[in-house]
Amino acid sequence: MTTTTTSTTATTATTTHEAYERVVDYANRADPYPFYAQLRETPVARLDERTFLVTGHQEILELVHDPRISSDPRNLAEGHTIGGHTPQAEGEAEESPSLHNAFVMLDAPKHDRLRSQTMQHFGPPHHAGYIDSMRADMTRIVNDLIDGFGDEREVDLVEALAYPFPVTVICEVLGVPRQDEPRFHAWSEDIIATAEATSPEDAAEKRERAGLATTQLTEYLSALADAKRDNPTDDLISGLVNDDGPGGPMSRVDMLNTAIMLLIGGHETTVNMIANGVLTLLRSPEVLERLEREPEHVARVFEELLRYEPPAQVTPTRVALADITLGGVLIPKGSSIWVVWAAANRDPRHFAEPDQFDPDREQNDHLGFGGGVHSCFGAPLARLEVQIALTEIFRRLENPRLVVDPPPYRLNPFLRGPSHLRIAFDGVRPR
Repeated sequence: MTTTTTSTTATTATTTHEAYERVVDYANRADPYPFYAQLRETPVARLDERTFLVTGHQEILELVHDPRISSDPRNLAEGHTIGGHTPQAEGEAEESPSLHNAFVMLDAPKHDRLRSQTMQHFGPPHHAGYIDSMRADMTRIVNDLIDGFGDEREVDLVEALAYPFPVTVICEVLGVPRQDEPRFHAWSEDIIATAEATSPEDAAEKRERAGLATTQLTEYLSALADAKRDNPTDDLISGLVNDDGPGGPMSRVDMLNTAIMLLIGGHETTVNMIANGVLTLLRSPEVLERLEREPEHVARVFEELLRYEPPAQVTPTRVALADITLGGVLIPKGSSIWVVWAAANRDPRHFAEPDQFDPDREQNDHLGFGGGVHSCFGAPLARLEVQIALTEIFRRLENPRLVVDPPPYRLNPFLRGPSHLRIAFDGVRPR
């Protein structure tokens, strides 16, 4: 019996590893979903000696609500790394601002305190109308970008709109002057580029560039925070550095970590949401025709887009704080757990006809924004941004169509989206 069990486990691990290799193979980036389906045949599976993949919808819900699961990579077994990044020891976060030290990578109680402090200046209940108050400004920004197409009848939508729109919005949220937005764009790209390395040498070079970008971004944000402490304005950084609420002021390093997280999270994923959304709608003429007739349908369209083509496909940063059993599989303490949202969003045990794009589906409790206490902090902002972008793009462009299908994709398998999306159209309607 032991020999049979060991053999079955080894066979499952081999099958899982082969399917995972196909998921991350760039040749399959345009459609990784058949290989996600293979992974989902074993909803909780061992990828290697220290790593487990969770692909089932129900299993992920159990995981993200289990207090024995940590988001802090410092709890990994000794010698383990995530994407080539070695977790910092306790106390190092106080010295070194970076994306890896933001509150999304922390556990309670510090995670809860920092998230609550940030929400006071970002959303309900303290700032209940803040996101909606940006609606008119977001609409103007999108239309200015569309006006910028000029007499062109073919554009790369990623470069022309999907990239500049979110970075403009997140800079306004943070309180970054408009003229400094290009610098933020460059820093953001360098910081996340480590996941796109193609060789050990390339990885080392990208880590060096990411470190330099983080240093430069930190210095910029620190100087900006000093300026806003003396002359506060109505933005998030001003709120954080001048907060005198019951939680006390946020430390300088925590404020910097939070700002870096918001820049990356509030920009990179939204770019993919817009590009994936336009691509999917141009492939779905019936849905697009209805959206053009009934723009109020955009909310349901957006939620289905997030299920069908989630921008964040895998989160490789969960850690077992104890031996746990999930989906009948024992996960030892200290193991790395990779949450495969993209697989769960097409779990046929939970969604009817999951590979069909159907904005009218009755049950759509997708995991496109994650789940549990670490669900996406910026979800309300992203929802409004993408809904406005899609509405205005298809309201104003006459007869839009894809030039290249499938388009080229970014190298990053975890933040999946087109690197370029060329579309042609017959003209631009007036505002």
